[in-house]
Amino acid sequence: MKDYNPELVEQRVGTTLANIISVLAMAKKDGDPEKSCLKFCLISRRPLLKMATEERVSQDLVSSFGDPYIRHLCMQFTSVYQELDPGSSDYKRDHQLLMELRDELAKYLIKHNAEAEACDLLVEIEDTREVGEEVHKKADNETLSQIMHRLIRDAIPVKSQTSVIERMCKYLLSSVKYVQEPMNSHLLETALDLYMAYQCYPQALVVAMQLNNVDIVWKVLRTCDDNVIRKQLCFMLGQQQLFLNLDDEEDMEDVEELKEIISNVSLNSHFLNLGRELDIVEPKDPEHIYKTHLENVRFSSVGNVDSAKQNLASSFVNGFVNCAFGRDNTMTEDGNSWIYKNKASGMLSATASLGLILLWDVDAGLTEIDKYLYSGEDNVKAGALLACGIVNSGVRNECDPAQALLSEYVLHSSSAVRVGAVMGLGLAYAGSCRMEIVECLLPVLQDSKSTPEIVGLTALSCGLIFIGSCDDNLTDTFLQMMLEKSDDELSNTYMRFVALGISLLYLGKQEKAEVPLAALQAVGNPLGVIARTLLEICAYTGTGDVLKVQSLLHICSEHFGEKPEETSKEEEKDKKEQPQVDPGSLNEPGAQQAFAVLGLALISVGEDIGSEMALRTYSHLLHYGEPVIRRAVPLALGLLSVSHPDLSIMDTLSKFSHDSDPEVAYTAIFAMGLIGAGTNNARLAGLLRQLAQFYCKDQNSLYMVRIAQGLVHLGKGTLTLNPFHSDRLLMSSVAIGGLLAVILSCLDCKNCEFPRCMSLMHSLLKSRVPA
Repeated sequence: MKDYNPELVEQRVGTTLANIISVLAMAKKDGDPEKSCLKFCLISRRPLLKMATEERVSQDLVSSFGDPYIRHLCMQFTSVYQELDPGSSDYKRDHQLLMELRDELAKYLIKHNAEAEACDLLVEIEDTREVGEEVHKKADNETLSQIMHRLIRDAIPVKSQTSVIERMCKYLLSSVKYVQEPMNSHLLETALDLYMAYQCYPQALVVAMQLNNVDIVWKVLRTCDDNVIRKQLCFMLGQQQLFLNLDDEEDMEDVEELKEIISNVSLNSHFLNLGRELDIVEPKDPEHIYKTHLENVRFSSVGNVDSAKQNLASSFVNGFVNCAFGRDNTMTEDGNSWIYKNKASGMLSATASLGLILLWDVDAGLTEIDKYLYSGEDNVKAGALLACGIVNSGVRNECDPAQALLSEYVLHSSSAVRVGAVMGLGLAYAGSCRMEIVECLLPVLQDSKSTPEIVGLTALSCGLIFIGSCDDNLTDTFLQMMLEKSDDELSNTYMRFVALGISLLYLGKQEKAEVPLAALQAVGNPLGVIARTLLEICAYTGTGDVLKVQSLLHICSEHFGEKPEETSKEEEKDKKEQPQVDPGSLNEPGAQQAFAVLGLALISVGEDIGSEMALRTYSHLLHYGEPVIRRAVPLALGLLSVSHPDLSIMDTLSKFSHDSDPEVAYTAIFAMGLIGAGTNNARLAGLLRQLAQFYCKDQNSLYMVRIAQGLVHLGKGTLTLNPFHSDRLLMSSVAIGGLLAVILSCLDCKNCEFPRCMSLMHSLLKSRVPA
C-alpha cells in the first residue's frame, strides 16, 4: 500500500489511501521507526493547501480517527520536525503542513482537557526552534505565548478561557525545574505573557518574582488598574521583601496605603489580629513548653543542669514561643532581673530575645529596648543593639532607625558591642542591597582590632544585605581579605562565615559564579576548597542540577582515614604529642565533605523528586560515610524538610539523637526542631520531652533539646521557617541565607559560640505568618 502511485495524491482516492496507511502504521510491531503514521498524514493533507481556510476545516479528518491516533502523531511530531531540510525545494510546503497540523493537534488536546499534552507538544517544538533558530524561526515568527493564546482563543469559549490558561500556566511553571537555561526562563516568560493577556495579575507577579526582574514587577504593578488587586500585589511584594519605591507613582490610587502595605509597616498589627481571632495572645512561659510535671521524677531534667545554661535556653524558648506577640512574662515584665541571671554572652542573648518578642513593631519595640542601650554591661548593650536589628527585620521604615542607632557602634572598643551592631545591621537590612549600610560595615573588616569572630560575622552581614546581587566590589573585597590572611587565620572556625558571605552574593545565579570560583583557586586551604564548594552550592540552590549533585557525591565518596601502616614506637609517640583536631573545625580531615552534604539538600530543596532522591542518598552516606559526613547528614535532613515534620525523617533523626557521637546527637536534636518549627507537632513534642529526660545529666544535649522544643512551638504555632511560599514557586533568599548561617555554625557546636549563632538563626529566617 505504501508503494501506491504518488500522482493519486491530487485525487481524493490518494488522500483517503494515505489516511488509511497513516492509521494502520500505529499497529506496527517495531514502533514505526520510519514515522509512517505522521508522514502519510502529511501526504494526505497536501491537497488541503489549495483550499480556503473554511474548506480545510470541513475536509479535516485528523480528529475523526480518535484520541490514540492524535497522541501517536504527537509522539512523532518533534522528530519529523527536526528532519526538515531547509535546502529542500519542498521545505516551505512541508513546514506549513506541519505548523497547521500542530495547531489542529493542540486544539484537539485543549478541547478534550489534555492541556498538559498540548503544552508538551508546543514546548518540544519551541525547543527545536531554539536549536535551529536561524532556520525555523524565519518560517514561523510567532512566540510560544502568542501561539498558545491564539489556539486557546480559537478552541475554547470565552467564558472558559481563563480556567484553561491557569491550568496550562501551572503546568508550564511546574516544568521549569526540569529544563535547563534558557528554556526555563522562556517558559516563565510564556506563562507571564499568558497571565498578563488574561489580566491574572497576582499570578503574573509570582512569575515576575521568579524571573527576578524588577522591571517586569513594575510593569505588572502599573498595568493592574484594579485598586483592590493592586493592594494584594503589594502584600505579595512585602512577603517577598521586595520593597519598591512608590514615591513617584502619584497616579496610583491610595498610594500612601500601598506604601504602607509594601513596607510591612502594619505586619505586626495584622499578626496580632490573627492572634486575637485564634485566642492565643496570652503569653506562655518556657515551663508550658517543657511540661516537666509530666516527667518521671527519678529522671527529671529539673535541677540537674547548670543554671546559667538552663536560663540561656529558657531565654531562647521564651523568645521563640512569644515571637511577635509583644508580651511575655519574663522580659517585658521585669527584664533586668532575668538578664542578670545569665552569664556573659547569655546576657546578650537574653536581651536580644526582646527583639523577637517585639518583632515587626518598630515604634513600640525601640521604645522598650532603648533603656538597655545605656547599660554599663557591654553584653547587655550588645543584646539591645541586636534586638534593634531584629525588630526592624523585614520592615522598611522611612526614618531608618536601625541605621541611625547601630552604625555608630560598629567600631566600638568592646568586641561584644561590635558583634551586636554588626549582626543587627545585617538582620535589619538583609536583602536590601543598600550600599550605605555596607559602607558602614567595611571598615570593620579592615580594622586590626577586629577578631576573627567579628570579621566572619561582618562578612556574613554584608553577604546578607547584598544577597543574590553578584556585587563585584564586595566580591573583590572578600577575595582580597582572604588572600591577605595567613594559614592560621584561614583555619579559624569563624572564617567559614566569610566563605558564606561571598557565596550568598551569588545565591541562585548559576553560571554567574564562575569568575569568583576561578579566583578562589588562589586562596589557601582549608578555607579555599571550602569556599569554592560553598559558592558552587549557593549558586545552584534550588535548581535540582544533576551534574552538581554528582560532583558533590564525588566529594562525599572520598575517604580521609589513615591507611594502616607499620609505624615505629617513636612515630606513634610523635602522633600522640600532636594537637588533636576538634570535630567540626575547618582543619578536620574531610571538612569539605560536611559542606558537600549540605549542598545536596540545598540543590534539591523545593523539588519533590530531587528531595526524595537526596533522602535515599543520605541513607547510604550514614552507613558508609566518614564521621564528618554523619555529623552533617541530620542537618541536611532538617534543611530538606523545614517546618514539615515528615514521619520518616522524624524517625531517622530520633534514632540519631541517641548516637554515641555527641556531635551527631547535637545536630540531630537541632534538626528535629527545624523540621517541626512552628507546627506544634504533638508527636515531635513528645519525642523531645523523652530526650529531655534521657539527657537530664548532660547540659549541652539538654540545652539543644530545649532549643528544639522552642522551635517546635514557634509563635505558638502561627509562624513557619519554611523559605518557600506561593505554592512553593517562590524561594526567599534571605530565609535561605539565615538557615545556612545557623546550620554552618551547628557543624562546629564546640567552637562556635552558640548564643550568638542562635541569635542569627531565630531572627534571620524571616518567620512569617502562614497563608
